[in-house]
Amino acid sequence: MERLDTRSCEEIMTTVYKPIEFVVDGLIAQGLYILAGAPKIGKSWLSLDICLSIAKGKKVLEHETKCGTALYLCLEDSFERIQKRLYELTDEPTENLHFAIMADTIGSGLENQIEKFKSEHSDLKIIVIDTLQKIRESTENSYGSDYKEVSVLKSLADKLEIAIVLVHHTRKCSDSDPFNMISGSTGLCGCADGSMVLVETKRGSRKAKLHCVGRDIENAEINLLFDSELKKWNVTDEPTAPKNKDNIFLSAVYLFIKERIHFEGTATELIEQLKFVTDEKFFANRVTRDLVQNGYEMSKYGIYFKHKRTHSGRVICLDYHVERDSSDSKNGSVVTVTKRLTEVSQTSV
Repeated sequence: MERLDTRSCEEIMTTVYKPIEFVVDGLIAQGLYILAGAPKIGKSWLSLDICLSIAKGKKVLEHETKCGTALYLCLEDSFERIQKRLYELTDEPTENLHFAIMADTIGSGLENQIEKFKSEHSDLKIIVIDTLQKIRESTENSYGSDYKEVSVLKSLADKLEIAIVLVHHTRKCSDSDPFNMISGSTGLCGCADGSMVLVETKRGSRKAKLHCVGRDIENAEINLLFDSELKKWNVTDEPTAPKNKDNIFLSAVYLFIKERIHFEGTATELIEQLKFVTDEKFFANRVTRDLVQNGYEMSKYGIYFKHKRTHSGRVICLDYHVERDSSDSKNGSVVTVTKRLTEVSQTSV
């Protein structure tokens, strides 16, 4: 029997991991997602809009997207119907969006087909499979069967660092919890990284609510109205002010280490040094967290850090490599990097 591959709490908390990339900001990240709704409610229009927006790098449902290749498996449609729908949404074709109307099933070739497509399109961001039932081998609806089957696609999405969205149906019966309406067992939602359920307020009203839940997204309910002329679901909620992502701490670290080049000391000693570049007040118990959670992004600007144990305890080591700094600041201006760091920082200090 092979030994368990374990990592200590300290190792996990001090390792810089590549952050999960969102393909639709705050809504769809890398991983496996389910988009469910009643038949003919407009799931395919929403799916096509999502793919087209990602392929063009445009907003969808008022959320920013990560531009890249999108693959839409329209397994219940023909290319003629796809063409008609595309012309309803846009007059401008894009090379980043691809379609297929036939695919193998899970465990019988689908995974290989997806991996092959990814090898040919390195910037692949999302695959929408419409519908889940068309790629299933099993006819069982037990928790174990559902979980095991879709876990194959979950593992594949993680491996390829892409988002896979499974379009699925809801049951006819209503429920106070919309996620209980997803057809099949709870094994589908249990395995997926996130679920979205599109529910019309009244059948045929073209008014709906998109219920969203997931591991990497905040629970949300988005009110939508289907525009029959443009064939798009539009958000009717009042726009909310963007969350404050300012992190003066990271900008201060950049300004400090750019001049210092190397630093070795405790979190408290680092904070003392930062007083020379900013009047902001920082807290020693948050320093490690902010450095770890933002370490991947900071490396793009030539900042690298690690922890080291000495006879007096644990110390922080910071180094600046000007040749690896991708910002304009290495030429004298810090505006670009400080703006970027505040935009991508995950927590405020």
